[in-house]
Amino acid sequence: MKKKFIYSCFLICFVLLAAFKLPQNQEAELVLDAKAKLGEGAIWHPTEQKLYWIDIEGKALHIYDPVTKKDIQFPTGSRIGTVVPVQGGGALVALQNGIHKMDTKTGKLTFVLNPIAGDDQMRFNDGKCDPAGRFWVGTMALDSRKKAAALYRMDKNKDVHQMLDSVSISNGIVWTADRKTMYYADTPTMMVQAFDYNDKTGEICNGKVAFRIPRSAGGAPDGMTLDAEGKLWIALWGAGAVTRWDPETGEMLQKIEVPAPQTSSCAFGGENLDILYITTAREWLSPENLKKYPLSGGLFAVKPGVRGVPAYTYKGKL
Repeated sequence: MKKKFIYSCFLICFVLLAAFKLPQNQEAELVLDAKAKLGEGAIWHPTEQKLYWIDIEGKALHIYDPVTKKDIQFPTGSRIGTVVPVQGGGALVALQNGIHKMDTKTGKLTFVLNPIAGDDQMRFNDGKCDPAGRFWVGTMALDSRKKAAALYRMDKNKDVHQMLDSVSISNGIVWTADRKTMYYADTPTMMVQAFDYNDKTGEICNGKVAFRIPRSAGGAPDGMTLDAEGKLWIALWGAGAVTRWDPETGEMLQKIEVPAPQTSSCAFGGENLDILYITTAREWLSPENLKKYPLSGGLFAVKPGVRGVPAYTYKGKL
């Protein structure tokens, strides 16, 4: 009788553990063998229902339609750091020679402004729009200078403000659903920072370390997005993975493995925002690693079991 009781308790514990265990690692599948030099900047267009993404070193904006499986490319003539949709049509692209508006039907570029003019060794990197429709974009030094970069905010009237300095590689940036917190990653620091965010003014303050990416994760924080449960999804450059984190505890909750080591950005898309799209790069990989990871530079996708939130658009007049 005692043995049966112990066995029953063990069985109950096993069932409970199975019910509450963390999701198993998943692997993303290739949807486009793009062979991008440096795929980046994935963002799902909320009205067009297409994935916008970029090839920084390939100097091109890509628009991928998952329904037709077609990927349209628009050359930019200059390194492109990020792309965001513009309310009313078109997109903002941050090129090495300035921020431009692009007509996404023709590819025509119209210059807007350039807050980094005069420094040929600086380029724009990751960026997004905040909930109020302002455009945030960071920079990085091509000559690997430490703490030489910055984070900028372009308001709806096109005024530009430097929000952070002493940045090395400005990367992932997101805002919480309550519009009170901004999360931000400067890649070499291996940490995600949290700032108090004022949606009315666009100001940030009280920056603090939300959590650090442990070395055991195998890579450095690159592009970042938010899911409907308020958790962060971060592409880990060098790890061949996108990981889900609880920003309150710093716990890694889930891992998506990607058969390409240089995972660079991620964005939820699809009709129900339940597909996670992932960009990768092949630049700087050795011939041996390219042979080992031939899909590097491809666009990948997975259904991770949670939904994302719609991307914000730039609401200013251009």
